[in-house]
Amino acid sequence: MAIRPARPSEAAALSALALRSKAHWGYDAEFIEACRAELTLTPDRIASGRTAVAEEDGRVLGFVTLTGAPPEGELGLLFVEPDMIGRGVGRRLMAHLRAEAEALGFERITFAADPNAEPFYRAMGAVRLGTVPSGSIPGRRLPLLALHVATPGS
Repeated sequence: MAIRPARPSEAAALSALALRSKAHWGYDAEFIEACRAELTLTPDRIASGRTAVAEEDGRVLGFVTLTGAPPEGELGLLFVEPDMIGRGVGRRLMAHLRAEAEALGFERITFAADPNAEPFYRAMGAVRLGTVPSGSIPGRRLPLLALHVATPGS
């Protein structure tokens, strides 16, 4: 499996992957549709979001985005093809995110997580800070997590 920069021309395919991955958790069609705008990537969003994809034998298995400016950034999106969940793709994407963030001088990455994915992120070293409102579903609250990337001065 290789990690490479996403191409702007992959925006539609990555957006579709995000929706498939979100649906993996058993959400109904109405819920997924409510998330569509928030999970849609554009070519510009790919370029500005430091988007990376995990790929094997020409197949995109997942992707991650890093936004913001040091010292604090945000994990914007991380999604894995449903048939690849639990097979190490997310771990590889998180390792890539952490290495890229550290190389760029980030100290901390924060993000809102789907409640179903919180155990994965906590296993990756993230800590829960609290909750934040969902950007897609009124009244829904999501775990707010932080991943410490580097120690100041290191």
